[in-house]
Amino acid sequence: MILSTRTLRRAVVTSAMATAFAFSPILSAIAQVEELNGAGATFPAPLYQRYFAEFRNQSGITVNYQAVGSGAGIRQVIAGTVDFGGSDAAMTDAQIADVGDRGVILVPTAGGAVAVVFNLPGVNDLRLSREALTGIFSGQITRWNDDVIAAANPGVSLPDLPIRPVVRADGSGTTFIFTNHLSAIDPYFRGRVGTGTAPNWSINEIRGRGNPGVASQVARTRGGIGYVELAFAEQNNLTYAAIENRAGEYITPSLEATEAALSSLEFPDNFRVFVDDPTEGYPIAGLTWIMIYKQYESAEMAEAVKQMVRWVLTDGQTLNNSLDYTRIPEPVVQRVLAIVDREVTGP
Repeated sequence: MILSTRTLRRAVVTSAMATAFAFSPILSAIAQVEELNGAGATFPAPLYQRYFAEFRNQSGITVNYQAVGSGAGIRQVIAGTVDFGGSDAAMTDAQIADVGDRGVILVPTAGGAVAVVFNLPGVNDLRLSREALTGIFSGQITRWNDDVIAAANPGVSLPDLPIRPVVRADGSGTTFIFTNHLSAIDPYFRGRVGTGTAPNWSINEIRGRGNPGVASQVARTRGGIGYVELAFAEQNNLTYAAIENRAGEYITPSLEATEAALSSLEFPDNFRVFVDDPTEGYPIAGLTWIMIYKQYESAEMAEAVKQMVRWVLTDGQTLNNSLDYTRIPEPVVQRVLAIVDREVTGP
């Protein structure tokens, strides 16, 4: 398996490569790793596919990324079976401690929205209040023509159908972002379901693996409703709801509305920050991180990872908006790069 049996192929760096990556003079003096392996979050998978294709074209380094979910990504970082991981639920201090002496740096790469997608015959425009959204996913609201849903949708003919919630089958950062918001706005949801990558669902739910699995289940389920990263909703032509935010406005997910929700975030020294209940914009939003080690088995591997991170946070950021992800603010980028350049090393 590629993640657990890694083969590193090295080649002498040409003068052209050294020129292309002048920010890393060491590359002209040592061999270069040709392959990096990572695994984790599905939330940024459409963006990471673009990142790593472009990065390979410019650097000659192949980055294999398996979108297996944030929970699996964190587990593989702890086990040491990948060169880096991806997660939308930043590793906790306890999880980082489990890595041991190698250490971990959390590198924020993008922000994005979680869309609430639905499959409701005859209904294309749906508004979900805070009460309706938490009621559906805590099992208190079970039919589409419930008065709570109808109150926010005057003039809409809501069918008398059972609601079929679709949730993630795997440990998921998308689930963390979704449940983090619902827990912030409703004590009942917080007590019954809670916040996490794999919370205590008990709502007669349907489960799908990864964002693609949830999108597929909603698409084929009459009366289905679920949550996926915005790019997956658009790629699968799913209809998504307008969600009530803290200001009482009904907002559909978009790049602009996500940027508004994330605009007030302040990044601490470890870059771990979450969106609970933003005062403006689309309310179900969050960040995603690449998790890299501080200590690698060779100077070549450390340099390749630093090169990847630098590209993602500079050239790579120009791709974010085209896929409806927000960019990481430039002052934060500079802080991250300084830490990575200083602390990521070989033996």
